Amino acid sequence: MSRYPLRVRSYLPKMLLLAVATVLGTAGVAQASPGAPGGQPPEAGCEQGQFCSWPGEFYSGQPQTFDLRTANPGECIPLPDNFDGHSFVNKMSRLISVYEGRDCSTEGDFTTYPGGGTFVPQAPFVVRGIQIWA
Repeated sequence: MSRYPLRVRSYLPKMLLLAVATVLGTAGVAQASPGAPGGQPPEAGCEQGQFCSWPGEFYSGQPQTFDLRTANPGECIPLPDNFDGHSFVNKMSRLISVYEGRDCSTEGDFTTYPGGGTFVPQAPFVVRGIQIWA
């Protein structure tokens, strides 16, 4: 009997762990980017202390902006009915959750982004609601 099958079995857990680490390390995550092709730099339309969302990828179109004067932390803030966000910037000092549904339901996709300058030129899903965390 050959020793080859025993060798493969001893390395199999290590190979599986390496494969999982590789997949997790390269999984599609929203990229932070200060600017992107085809659109205006997000700094042009989004000031410090604001959350801004654009209807097009790469910050194209007329953005919707929110700040603590117009939005209460902890409340669901639906984007206007005729507006779907495809790129956004969080220049608030607070965490922001973006939701696929206008009602901020966790039944659909949602993700939380850190404040202070998070740039997402291509949202992982269409953003229709946001929530600012205290």
